[in-house]
Amino acid sequence: MPLIITPGQLKHRAELYHTLGSLLAVGLTMPKALEQLQGNPPSRSLRAPIAQWLQHLREGMSVGDAVAQMGNWMPAFDVALVNAGEHSGRLDACFKLLADYYAERAQMARKVISDLLYPAFLLHFAVIVFAFIDFLKPGHGVARFVFMVLGILVPIYAAAGFLIFAGQGRHGEKWRSVVESILRPIPVLGAARRCLALARLAAALEALLNAGVIITSAWELAVAASGSPALGRAVRGWKEAVASGATPAELIKAAPQFPEMFASLYATGEISGQLDETLGRLHRHYQEEGSRKMKIVADWSPKLVYFIVMLLIAWRIIAAWTRMYGPGSDLDDALKGFR
Repeated sequence: MPLIITPGQLKHRAELYHTLGSLLAVGLTMPKALEQLQGNPPSRSLRAPIAQWLQHLREGMSVGDAVAQMGNWMPAFDVALVNAGEHSGRLDACFKLLADYYAERAQMARKVISDLLYPAFLLHFAVIVFAFIDFLKPGHGVARFVFMVLGILVPIYAAAGFLIFAGQGRHGEKWRSVVESILRPIPVLGAARRCLALARLAAALEALLNAGVIITSAWELAVAASGSPALGRAVRGWKEAVASGATPAELIKAAPQFPEMFASLYATGEISGQLDETLGRLHRHYQEEGSRKMKIVADWSPKLVYFIVMLLIAWRIIAAWTRMYGPGSDLDDALKGFR
């Protein structure tokens, strides 16, 4: 799997999952669906992973065990959701959920990159211009010019690359837990991630409970499918409490990781016997809310970068003007000689 995931690769993964979901929905088995895809994959780069996946199934592995054996190519979130789909007997629905997830990520990533092109050009132009102005000073050679340009741009590239790498879902739970704790306080972005995690949790839980999976196992699988380590830590301690007679509604209400609305609606669904319908409503609500907030982040992130770049350029211009014409400059000393 490549170090950095591009929007194109996200789109290809979305197409892969969409095709798998469609083929399973019309009655094909998982091996037959993968055979169809192997002959005509969404991207050439997917041919090898599809062949590996198919080989694991031919060796007698379950779908969940097969994806777990595919290493870094299959993110932990995907593995958890496929497992939930297999246990619930609704693999087609889970593949559709994954397809929508990756399609939305690809669309937002493409928009952010497109909107960042002008601020990035402006930043590079300003760095080169200011370095060139410094290069024109007596005694400043080409080496100093190159050092100034690379000294500013290389750390920016490194920081951007690290942020992209850190935000990918293929890392282990400890890494994802650290990233989640860092992003949680960030306005809009933290709330968007929480909403999307709750949407995935509700969707997986609805499928598992409808398939007759016992409540404790259903919650464990669903919280793994949510992709949120914070929700996972909250739910993993429930088994003994549920065995002692506590209901999930009571435990959700006592867990600060779950919003009041989620706890209230879940309790209503549990009491009324319409939990599947309630979980469907929760999934739709948090999916729409999370997507809306993510679009705000995608819209405003490039604008924030542009504003920061403009501030840096303004600061450099003011600093240069002060150095040339301000108090203590050569011009100021020359004017003092005429007074």
